[in-house]
Amino acid sequence: MIEVRDLTKTYGGITAIKSLNFSVKKGEVVGFLGPNGAGKSTTMKIITGFMAPSSGKAMVAGYDVFENPLEVKSRIGYLPEVPPVYTDMYVTDYLRYVAQLKGVEKSKIAKNIDNAIEKTNLGSVKKRLIGHLSKGFRQRVGIAQALVSDPAVLILDEPTVGLDPKQVSEIRDLIKELKGQHTIILSTHILPEVQATCERIIIIHQGQIVAQDTIEHLTERAAGAGKVFLKVRKPSELVVAALMSVPGVKQVQAMLPEQGWEINVDGSDEVIEKIANQVMQKGFGLMEIGLVKANLEDVFLQLTYNAKSNSVEHGA
Repeated sequence: MIEVRDLTKTYGGITAIKSLNFSVKKGEVVGFLGPNGAGKSTTMKIITGFMAPSSGKAMVAGYDVFENPLEVKSRIGYLPEVPPVYTDMYVTDYLRYVAQLKGVEKSKIAKNIDNAIEKTNLGSVKKRLIGHLSKGFRQRVGIAQALVSDPAVLILDEPTVGLDPKQVSEIRDLIKELKGQHTIILSTHILPEVQATCERIIIIHQGQIVAQDTIEHLTERAAGAGKVFLKVRKPSELVVAALMSVPGVKQVQAMLPEQGWEINVDGSDEVIEKIANQVMQKGFGLMEIGLVKANLEDVFLQLTYNAKSNSVEHGA
């Protein structure tokens, strides 16, 4: 459904994105994840035709974004980071206006508006001025305008930014409900949002893709980066020093309960055996030891905060 090949965008001497390659299959919900300034919004703007790339290409449903812009835009619903709503218009009037702009057939406009309102739960405010709505409802109106043309592809750029926890939960539930009805790219830097809604993720850092795979596969690989849980019978001030003396141990921190320790290691299986031997030799009383399964936050920090150069790509 979406194909991105060698996509690059530069601003003067600054490269916003460099040689991006990824694809999104029909019906998939993919998280486009990265820290602020990583190049997420630039990529989304290029795919939707709002911005031209410096090189490379983006295709939607077999159409090149810039060779066939009308064909592409007729298949895409886009919610930019700042919803493009007019605060002095009523919700229904605004959606009708957007539908007309997008070239929806006159005979389908009323039905499409009703469907967009139903999907986004805007029925209770459809006759109100957008400027009188809460931020959460305005965000819903932004999603409704993306849906009003019944697009095959839905691109949401930071759809929950600035919302309170209840509003965030409501938007996540809405995205879940849209699964299967549209091919969705969710661009965000909020990890729980991706965890809750996406089947596959693409992680971008400093304008380059550093990983793309299912969350399960990425966390399985990141487990090899190495976190070990240790529980001893006799807590002692000497535990940290003893553990830090083991080759391959990088960091030791206490957990709750008091007898638990989380140890960052170099990923070698031999390290666990060395830690166990050290604990027994020092007489701390080994009760439990094992690898800690990585989560999405571990993966994200490993690939962005730690700025590792090796990318992890699979199933693109």
